[in-house]
Amino acid sequence: MSFASAGLYQRWDERALFWLSELQTPVEVQAKSIWLPSYRVTLAGKEIPELKKGEISGLTYRPSSNTLFTILGKHTELVELSLTGDVLRRIPVTGLKNPEGVEVLSGNLMGIIDERQRTLTIFSLTDATTEVDARKQIQVDLGFPNAGNKGFEGLGWDSHHHRLLLAKERDPRGFFTMPLPDKSGPAEGMKELNIDDVFVRDISSVSFDPHTGHTLMLSDESRVLVELDADSKPRSFISLASGFNGLGWGIKQPEGVAIGADGSIYVISEPNLFYVLSKSEGEVD
Repeated sequence: MSFASAGLYQRWDERALFWLSELQTPVEVQAKSIWLPSYRVTLAGKEIPELKKGEISGLTYRPSSNTLFTILGKHTELVELSLTGDVLRRIPVTGLKNPEGVEVLSGNLMGIIDERQRTLTIFSLTDATTEVDARKQIQVDLGFPNAGNKGFEGLGWDSHHHRLLLAKERDPRGFFTMPLPDKSGPAEGMKELNIDDVFVRDISSVSFDPHTGHTLMLSDESRVLVELDADSKPRSFISLASGFNGLGWGIKQPEGVAIGADGSIYVISEPNLFYVLSKSEGEVD
């Protein structure tokens, strides 16, 4: 791929223009945002040796336990992690083919997206849960039968509006909202949001921040993390390439992002590496 082709592929021109606009952003606007330029990597590329490489997808923060969860693909397991990336619990999941997104929802509910099956599975997760059979849970058909391996990957929970956020990976990429289903069947009430201004080629993961009402959108192919405001417009961004924001090496194939109660941002990559980004001291809160 030529340098010019790579620039078009990564949408560098749009990033550069947006970076210039970031420099003009008033401090009071930054204070009401997640404001990604103020973040630096504080834990870079911690390997999770218990998890097989190439199987990790999605990441979510669970406030009730102050822990994280990710989902493994080929040998499907829901894995609970500490905030420093240590494995705390592993829960086998049956009845799925290609799980990609995982999210803590309302109360004890959790959701998993299966990209190949085009389904959203919703189930109750408690401290006593030792296994999950997706076929016995609420399962919703998300549509897009011809999406193949370019279907839904990202799943978020908008606690302000009590609704799901669903991200379709690419060809075309898409960002949708949907009410929380209470029964199995076809998806109902799904609405597409306009993300024409968002300079990412694909979408790997999303995470809603209840403090600002904004959403983090992670792109693997563009290797960026973008903050979207309440109208799904880009507010700030950071590159996940090497040399930026404290990264000695870039994050290869980032697959999941979550934001914690204290504003720390957690990223997990498919080669089973774990990252933490924290707001720098003295930056806008």
